[in-house]
Amino acid sequence: MPRPRLFPRPVSLPSTRPFSDAAEAWFWYVRTQRARREGARFESGPRTAARPCDPDDIYLAVRALHRRGDLLAAHLRTLARYGALERTPDSRLAEERPHLRLWSEALDRLGDHLRAKGIVE
Repeated sequence: MPRPRLFPRPVSLPSTRPFSDAAEAWFWYVRTQRARREGARFESGPRTAARPCDPDDIYLAVRALHRRGDLLAAHLRTLARYGALERTPDSRLAEERPHLRLWSEALDRLGDHLRAKGIVE
């Protein structure tokens, strides 16, 4: 007589909320990286909003776009600079205007990539 197969019960997962745009995803990634460097450990709980990805997914998306040539070194420097400042380049400041173009290009390309993966709405 064959032994009955046992299957684990499905665990109810919290519903995930995609990011509204690539900028929100990028700033979230930068904050999580800063917290990691400071020694934080991430555990999901009832108070945290479930995200549709891990921070490493954002990193891997940027890395893939860079490898394909869609993001250049200037794009990466701009993302890193303004990500660390947690703000977008200010169009009112002459020295930040060139960065605004690079910022917009980088986030457009990143947004398309993340949207295809369901990470961004």
